[in-house]
Amino acid sequence: MPGAPESHTGWTFVTNHARVLAAIADDPHVRIRDIAAHCRLTERAVQRIISDLERAGYLSHTREGRANTYRIQPDKVLRHPAEAGLSVASLLSLLVQDESDHGRKPVSR
Repeated sequence: MPGAPESHTGWTFVTNHARVLAAIADDPHVRIRDIAAHCRLTERAVQRIISDLERAGYLSHTREGRANTYRIQPDKVLRHPAEAGLSVASLLSLLVQDESDHGRKPVSR
């Protein structure tokens, strides 16, 4: 079993909460272990983030056997006053890639 993911130094544009939410939006049946690997976080950190998102009403889950199925509330508005009126769906539209976009090179301007 691999150890904790290699940490990232410096700042980033996207929060860990947004990364976790995007990973769940990409696959509602995703395992915490896979979210952690994708987001370069520990499983414990992902569990805390999921708990935060559930307490705030952005996310819920149902247990199916040993697995969870997550449900995102797309119409819920973002928390910060600077994003007042923007929904979770708006944020996710920027973060979650459509399958047809995978592997495509970005357009230069």
